[in-house]
Amino acid sequence: MKLKIQILGILGGGQLGRMSALAAARLGINTIILCPEKDCPASLISTDFIQADYEDETALKKLADQCDVITYEFENIPLKTIEFIQKHKPVYPDHRLLEVSQNRLKEKQFLNDIGIQTAPWAPCYSENDIKVTLEQWQTPKCIIKTARFGYDGKGQLLHDNNSSYLESWTSLQTDEAVIEGIIDFDYEISVIVARDVKGTIKTYPIGINEHKNHILWKTTAPANIPSKIQSSASKLAHLVAEKIELVGVLTLELFITKEGNILANEIAPRTHNSGHWTIEACHASQFENHVRAVCGLPLGSTDAFAKAEMINLVGDDISDIPSYLEQDNAHIHLYGKTESREGRKMGHVTLISNLDNAH
Repeated sequence: MKLKIQILGILGGGQLGRMSALAAARLGINTIILCPEKDCPASLISTDFIQADYEDETALKKLADQCDVITYEFENIPLKTIEFIQKHKPVYPDHRLLEVSQNRLKEKQFLNDIGIQTAPWAPCYSENDIKVTLEQWQTPKCIIKTARFGYDGKGQLLHDNNSSYLESWTSLQTDEAVIEGIIDFDYEISVIVARDVKGTIKTYPIGINEHKNHILWKTTAPANIPSKIQSSASKLAHLVAEKIELVGVLTLELFITKEGNILANEIAPRTHNSGHWTIEACHASQFENHVRAVCGLPLGSTDAFAKAEMINLVGDDISDIPSYLEQDNAHIHLYGKTESREGRKMGHVTLISNLDNAH
């Protein structure tokens, strides 16, 4: 019997692409990475690498010609790139999810339209929109975020009465933003959901997130939270996956208020930092199930068999590696980045313990 080796193309060469390529290799699937940066984390372990801009149609055609199916590892891939490749090969998740998640205004409208609550929000195109919205809300404070290209705290600010409307608007350097009401939430959770080409949907146990300097620092999973919230949150992620006809993995970030209300923060149209713990603690990781889904394979089990605490190594946190190497329950992942900078994710560590000790 001769097996056909499937080839998966991945747009983007960061750590999410790297871990997806590693998961693909375990399934006997080869990967080709396309990324503008030489020696990007994913290129170091993929089968092949194309160094090119995401709008280089010659390179995109070359990728499509060599692959059976194509996916992406972050949401800032130009929409027209996906639309171009779709003329040649299947791309999962398709352009609809990318279009929704790339723009915070479209994302919030989509969530509200399918019945998922968010914080109060309003579109913002000038400093006057900030003034009018805050007057309507009868509050001096809000969060303002650029509609596009914001992550890990970038492209957002807290506006209060110590800042002028013009000062806040000008500092964002954008022509389109979203104004969000400030939520006094109790904690934040992530729900990671996988859906295959046949429409089968599976959700992972929920993780509870802690941040430092607007960057995810720690995820603990399965989260020790009320079962009612777990069930409701999983249903919301299931709903998003169904409505968008997801093929692959997406992540729904949610705020839980002190009253127990659930508010959606954002959708990540891909595998997510808060799901790295699934590599060691679940039967099939988020990366494996993403690869399975986009390559037309049935999903693996999303059940957890261990409790996990995933800690990001950001910037100089990389110097903590020697102490983690001494811990028997520490699983270390370094992303192949040679230069540590403030705010740069260099790797992560997952600490594993028995589920019996989870509560």
